[in-house]
Amino acid sequence: MWIANLPPFVVFFVFALFAPVLKGRLRALLLLAPVWGGLNLAMTAADSGGVTWQFTDLILDLYYVDRLSLLFGYLFHIAAFIALIYSLHVKDSVQQVSGLLYAGSALGAVFAGDMLTVFIFWELLAVTSAFLIWARRTPEAIRAANRYVVIQVLSGVLMLTGVVMLYQQTGTLRLAYIGLEGTAAWLIFIALGIKCAFPFFHTWLTDAYPLATPTGTLYLSAFTTKVAIYLLARTFPGEPLLIYIGAAMTCFPIFYAVIENDLRKVLAYSLINQLGFMVCGIGVGTALALNGAVAHAFNDVIFKGLLFMTMGAVLTRVGHVNGSDLGGLYKTMPRTTVFCLVGAASISAFPLFSGFVSKSMVMAALLEQDQLIVWLMLLFASAGVFHHAGIKIPFFAFFAHDSGLRPKEAPLNMQLAMAIGAILCIAIGVHPEWLYGLLPWQNDYSPYDMTHTLTQLQLLFFSALAFVWLNKQGLYPPELRSVNIDVEWFYRRLLPASGNRVVNTLVNARSAFRQNVRIIADQFARRSTPMPTGTVTILTRRMAWVFIALMLLVIGSLLL
Repeated sequence: MWIANLPPFVVFFVFALFAPVLKGRLRALLLLAPVWGGLNLAMTAADSGGVTWQFTDLILDLYYVDRLSLLFGYLFHIAAFIALIYSLHVKDSVQQVSGLLYAGSALGAVFAGDMLTVFIFWELLAVTSAFLIWARRTPEAIRAANRYVVIQVLSGVLMLTGVVMLYQQTGTLRLAYIGLEGTAAWLIFIALGIKCAFPFFHTWLTDAYPLATPTGTLYLSAFTTKVAIYLLARTFPGEPLLIYIGAAMTCFPIFYAVIENDLRKVLAYSLINQLGFMVCGIGVGTALALNGAVAHAFNDVIFKGLLFMTMGAVLTRVGHVNGSDLGGLYKTMPRTTVFCLVGAASISAFPLFSGFVSKSMVMAALLEQDQLIVWLMLLFASAGVFHHAGIKIPFFAFFAHDSGLRPKEAPLNMQLAMAIGAILCIAIGVHPEWLYGLLPWQNDYSPYDMTHTLTQLQLLFFSALAFVWLNKQGLYPPELRSVNIDVEWFYRRLLPASGNRVVNTLVNARSAFRQNVRIIADQFARRSTPMPTGTVTILTRRMAWVFIALMLLVIGSLLL
């Protein structure tokens, strides 16, 4: 029954082949992929000797197991199991197939033992995940998916270039610590930073995730960014630059999330905020910080997935998740409301919920390293995430003003998936030792001491008080029917406008060139007729401008 040395991705890829022919209740058979795959991993991981494949002179390590990869392996099986239950009612086989291939690609990446194998699954992650956005089949989703693919492929190109250069320098492809030394390391670092949603590289996430299908957003929140976190922990632990990048990631999304109307986009910004805590922990690099980073990645997949599931349920029943047009849904969607509150408490790091037992590890590690300013930034970010994810989402979606909407409760399979996520959030919060026992590094941390608990409770209390006061005074940013963009303005507004201007200039230059050619041809045809005074000057100026435009075009093409 159990197969040793079976790469987990194989199970998901095999089930993806059969997904299109499984209709109706037979779709439940897809649940065997994460169930059997996860059990097989647990039963055989200790006896694994690894799987290698030789390609010419290269030896690819397709299956490498240690405690770090095992933690993410278990996490991705749990996430896939919840996502498959959540999507059982979906009749679109494209989503079923791409979801399985996407989850399998994530597993392939975390169990890869060499950089070239990582790159292969890195690209598969990009391609398979894009179909979960295209599957929404709206013009906005299609455009967002196209932009998403371009950025993901760019990350892959940087990754491959860095891997090739690193191989030329070291003669090995082994996936291990790299460090920020040399061009190859920086290329790999930037490639990871793109998929980790570093500042200025994050817009693919906030652009595409809110436009995916309800099922697609759940898958997307679980895999791509967490694979990047895993690889950062493998290749760049203890890099001080990551501390400051992570701190920036925790803070800047707060300001966008507070004014955002689309509640799934609020969660997308919140996802970047939580990734910042993980990046900070990896940058600190101590055992406590690294354990906190990967533990928070584990918890984030579950509680952020739970929040995305609740908003997906609202989207399924109402047709949108605009905070300005929701409210009062608790009356007809009470169970979804409760699940949302559990997710909100978890992401806000309430004691006895999962977020508290992992986020506090990163905060404690920062204090141990005397990073007081960064600690204060993360404390501010913790208050901010409570405002936009802990309060704003459940308040404006299910309470606030009564919108008059009376949708039915979410489908039963959605409720079951949300229930599993909520139970895990509470179970890990109450019994953190279950998660701590899986952590890769030696761990003797206890989250429930008096200092951590009181500090967090005070933070949450005053944050809630501030929200109530601002809301009563009419100072809290209202939910406006608008679309907010940040750094993506450069490629969604500036570049198209600049491109149109360049095209118009070239079109005008072509028209001028044709006109000049026609004039010259007429002059040659009438050689006996003297050329009017001033014509030479006009022609010379026009041809000069045409020549300049053509030279700029040639230089631009060479640079690109």
